[in-house]
Amino acid sequence: MYKSFYICIAVLLFSCDSKTRKAEHPVTSQPNIVILLADDMGYGELGCYGQQTIKTPHIDKMASEGMRFTQFYAGSPVCAPSRGVLMTGIQVGNLNVRGNYGLVADGSWGRVALKKTEITIGEMLQKAGYQTAFIGKWHLGVPHDVSTWAAGRGFDYAVQEQWGDKAEGGKFDVDDHWVNGRDSVIHYDWKKYDSKDVFRTNLAIDFLNKERNTQKPLFLVMSYRTPHAHEPNLREAERYKNFGWPENERRHASRISMLDEQVQRLLDKLKDMGELENTLVIFTSDNGPQAENHSEQFFKSSGGLKGKKRDMYEGGVRVPMIAWWEGKIQPGTTSDHPGIFYDFMPTLAEIAGIEAPVQTDGISFLPELLGKNQKEHAHLYWELQVGPEKEGFRQALRRGQWKVVHYEKTGFPELYNIEKDLFESSDQAQEQTELLDEINTLMRNQSVPNPHWPFSGNNKE
Repeated sequence: MYKSFYICIAVLLFSCDSKTRKAEHPVTSQPNIVILLADDMGYGELGCYGQQTIKTPHIDKMASEGMRFTQFYAGSPVCAPSRGVLMTGIQVGNLNVRGNYGLVADGSWGRVALKKTEITIGEMLQKAGYQTAFIGKWHLGVPHDVSTWAAGRGFDYAVQEQWGDKAEGGKFDVDDHWVNGRDSVIHYDWKKYDSKDVFRTNLAIDFLNKERNTQKPLFLVMSYRTPHAHEPNLREAERYKNFGWPENERRHASRISMLDEQVQRLLDKLKDMGELENTLVIFTSDNGPQAENHSEQFFKSSGGLKGKKRDMYEGGVRVPMIAWWEGKIQPGTTSDHPGIFYDFMPTLAEIAGIEAPVQTDGISFLPELLGKNQKEHAHLYWELQVGPEKEGFRQALRRGQWKVVHYEKTGFPELYNIEKDLFESSDQAQEQTELLDEINTLMRNQSVPNPHWPFSGNNKE
């Protein structure tokens, strides 16, 4: 029996792409993996991260029973590139997606998709024998090419929203949720659901009821809408009504509390199915808090950190990150390990007992989850292009306690000691000129040229 088992493992490993990095802590039994991804949730918008007003008891409980990271970072301070980093394990300066919009073939500013050569974690785990599913916001393809949608990038079952121009003419309805590419469509009617995340959780539960193949381990990505600004209609109108807040702030808080409930609904379903016993659950956010339909200061959405969505300061890139894995992660632990979204690919590969594609710039944080010695990055890097002008390019790099932030609009780099100055209030650029030059040079060399991003790749002249 044992001989057969090891032969099976050997065959599985041999079948992987030969250009891979070998897992250092192989897992002998492939667990289920569930990623719960909030959209624009700030570092301070959960009770377990210091939120005093908005109630999130279920996610807080998850943190108390798992591991809460205090220095975990998104891949970028805006949706598309951050999600691309998470999905591919590639740091944003090496990725094909570096902003929500980039320069496209006709010379206009439009959507950019992941390259087909950029392997996704869906493709990686699908090849490893997982049943893979994705529900919600993809944001890594182009509307006219279905092969760039989630169903074409490694997910056996995918339900996603879409917007923009259809290949045959006309525009997509943003409330339509497309199943397995364009096989079928499910319309979101806001008058029937308290929020879009209630609807999406129903879709996930329907998948588990009707499509789940229990002969395979599960990889599920739940890409929620909350608390992104673009949900104009909301049926739920009573929660927090007596607090006297402006209606936009009441809605913001209400949606976060509803998301908390939907997370628990999904976990309860997995538990009822017997699927939660060997499941790693990760909750995080794609970037810092939005301030498009409310004030990020009203609930201290960044937790006091400087900046918000699209900013290179800590408030734009430092995000909540909670990992729960019964029997594996010590309950109630807090980690100050500086992890980042490009660490997901090697971590999930190691958890699945396979090898990670060599494309990844990440380091597995599985040892940290298991209380073992954890390797750390020499540095962490971010960049973003906002709009088609040179002034919209921005970068940041953290090396140890030091962080350089550079906005092309201002023309000069800033330097912060974030261990002593977490809120980035004291620029040390004038006092630490040699250190600034050293880290700034390192930062400028982290990005490779790419035709979609003319000001990236150190092409700034």
